[in-house]
Amino acid sequence: MESKFFTFVRPYLDYIDSGRFFRQPFCWLYSVLAVLNLLFPLIVLAQSCRLGVFHAGGKVVIAFIIAFLVLALGGWISFQIWWNRKNRIMQSSKQGDDFIAILVFSDFIQTAGEWAGTWIAVVGGLLSLLLSLILGDDMFLMNRALGFGFLDFSFMGIVLFPIYGFLIVIVARVVAEVYRALAAIANNTKKS
Repeated sequence: MESKFFTFVRPYLDYIDSGRFFRQPFCWLYSVLAVLNLLFPLIVLAQSCRLGVFHAGGKVVIAFIIAFLVLALGGWISFQIWWNRKNRIMQSSKQGDDFIAILVFSDFIQTAGEWAGTWIAVVGGLLSLLLSLILGDDMFLMNRALGFGFLDFSFMGIVLFPIYGFLIVIVARVVAEVYRALAAIANNTKKS
């Protein structure tokens, strides 16, 4: 019989070995990221009010309202991506798998890629289209007011942002699948 002095850490080690040690914190992270995506448009709204966007003239105010609606749409889509994927992470490995952390991390890479790619494609593409139509050459001023002066929301963005988003989703998915394949090979090889 083993002494409690030498085995009191066994429940902790069993918790790590079961995979919940890796999956549960990522589940919490996904929940936090989902909520932050809902809050982001409100933060932009508060910052824009502080900077006086609503005193900038009719065309800029209309453009900001449309931009805010696009950001709200992007925030809602992003919320759903993280919220729906948090449930999947709990099933990312099976009982008896030894390479659990790789599977959990690959799921995070895939979800982060889906989020970033979707955000860039949807928000970037829609903002480029709508702001180009409304503001024309004044769009540079709007970008600077929102803190997006480094982005080119022009007619070129209508084409490029969806392509960039698509590529980000694909690259993240490929990287995630490579990690999953390595873990599957390692788990199957160990069982043989």
